[in-house]
Amino acid sequence: MTTPTLTAAVADQSSNPDISAITALCKGAGDPLRMQILKVLQQNAYGVLELCQVFDIRQSAMSHHLKILANAGLVATRREGTTIFYRRNPRHSNYELQALQQALFRSVDEARLDDALAERLAQINNDRASASVAFFNRNASRFEENQDLIASWADYGDSVEGFLDSSIKAMGTAIEVGPGYGQFLGKLSSRFDRVIALDSAREMLDQCELRATQQGLSNIQFTLGDTTAATTQGLTADCLSLNMVLHHNPTPADIIADCAGLLNEHGVLLITDLCAHDQEWVKDTCGDLWLGFEPEELTRWAGIAGLVEGNSLYLTQRNGFRIQLREFTL
Repeated sequence: MTTPTLTAAVADQSSNPDISAITALCKGAGDPLRMQILKVLQQNAYGVLELCQVFDIRQSAMSHHLKILANAGLVATRREGTTIFYRRNPRHSNYELQALQQALFRSVDEARLDDALAERLAQINNDRASASVAFFNRNASRFEENQDLIASWADYGDSVEGFLDSSIKAMGTAIEVGPGYGQFLGKLSSRFDRVIALDSAREMLDQCELRATQQGLSNIQFTLGDTTAATTQGLTADCLSLNMVLHHNPTPADIIADCAGLLNEHGVLLITDLCAHDQEWVKDTCGDLWLGFEPEELTRWAGIAGLVEGNSLYLTQRNGFRIQLREFTL
């Protein structure tokens, strides 16, 4: 089966959708800079000022281009506090234009991002990551206290363990990314031959290792680094856990893609995270970079990474936060 081209997608609008909508979409795609913006927004979301840094243009000019893309239905926005983040719109609101939109995105994805743009984009992602690591190194001793303000492991841990027992078939190696104080490590240690605790914040990893030693857990390897480093090292696993990690990460879609690459055949990725919310205080108090995620976002990122959605569970906390437990398999 061949993939429809952009030209074929235009020709296939047999139901004759609104000409003005087609014109708006084509206008959105009708500028090289806007096409580059869509390329940058391929996976992750960025604010206007960040995009200005990437493209080295004035805010007024960037806002103009983003408005055109939004009017075309090619980007969507999400407000987090005073910042508006832009991302690709995964599904055009006009059903009849979705084929054209998706064909455009496929063409953009096949294009190469300019080296200078890629370098500046990488710097923004690195700055985000460095800020997150610095926060956790400063607040390692208060991590559990801060995390409990949102959701305590006691509130949802049994549900995560239930997912683990129902999902995992091979019990060779498990990797937990960002294990915190290691509340889940004991459960993984008792079920797997080998467990790797992976964290990019040294202070957090040291705290976690101390607690594991006190509990007599002997089959855990503590590794300083992130999922990109794990991929470079050739690590693989039958189970990967991302427990309240993605909302601290500057590029959550990339983390999911990395995890897919680390999984053995039929491996399982377990994600526990917050649903989208408006509690801005968590950024300063808990080091959150994102105010949770819509379930559809995680599904879309996992699908792009080649993962298949499995079971899901949603838990509402007394403080109003909602937790999503998600299972994805390779």
